[in-house]
Amino acid sequence: MLDLRPSPIAGTWYAGRPRELARRVDAFLDAADLPALAGRVVGLMAPHAGHRYSGAVAGYAFAAVRGWQPPLVAVIAPMHHPHTAPLLTSGHEAYRTPLGNVAVDAGAVADLDAALRCQGLGLTPVRNDPEHALEIELPFLQRALAGDFRLLPVMVRAQDERTASALGTALAETLRGRQALLVASTDLSHYHPQALAERLDGAMLQAVAAFSPTALYETVLAGRGEACGLGALAAVMWAARALGATRAQVLRYATSAAVTGDEGAVVGYGAAAFLA
Repeated sequence: MLDLRPSPIAGTWYAGRPRELARRVDAFLDAADLPALAGRVVGLMAPHAGHRYSGAVAGYAFAAVRGWQPPLVAVIAPMHHPHTAPLLTSGHEAYRTPLGNVAVDAGAVADLDAALRCQGLGLTPVRNDPEHALEIELPFLQRALAGDFRLLPVMVRAQDERTASALGTALAETLRGRQALLVASTDLSHYHPQALAERLDGAMLQAVAAFSPTALYETVLAGRGEACGLGALAAVMWAARALGATRAQVLRYATSAAVTGDEGAVVGYGAAAFLA
């Protein structure tokens, strides 16, 4: 019997019934009015709030790869919950969503772990984790991509630049020569008034558009921007650069106020593509 990670968020963070979930995700993908992409997509940045809040923005990220058939997808997300290990992966054989199972690529996980251990790090498997930031992207991948894919799941607890850089280097080493897609899961600023959120998020998206993970850290350390998935985003940017990406393109930005109408305390969401 397949060892499935049970979903802690299906039916709350996103629709729990297969047909309804497929319909809602497809609607987000269909509504994405993508600009022309200036190259081949190597990686994506996508938000990870509940689909009701960030699904419209996430639709822009995943519409950029709609119809693709990568056999491997690396989803790099933050770990919002306390843990002593800096980098985590799933201890299960597959993730379960209402749309079906997504198998974990055990070989890719082992290769990434080995590459990280050469840098004094490694992946710690966790079972029955409560983290939403990785799982929330899977229904979009299941509907956007053509055919099945295997998953390389990483949850980043340590947000420091050294860990993110090491993870980016190890991801590139692991994925080089493979047909793979990188996905960075992150939201932007949290619970500021709309005007302040737009300034903070604008600074972060400027660093994304400059395709500079170092600028991401400089922006955050200077207090000019925020991202709960800072380490995940920077790692994916470093990996994408090592795998041939030369530019980034911001595809969409919005805040939760677009859904709730409440501009008093919003969360920022951005979608971007990293292009070769």
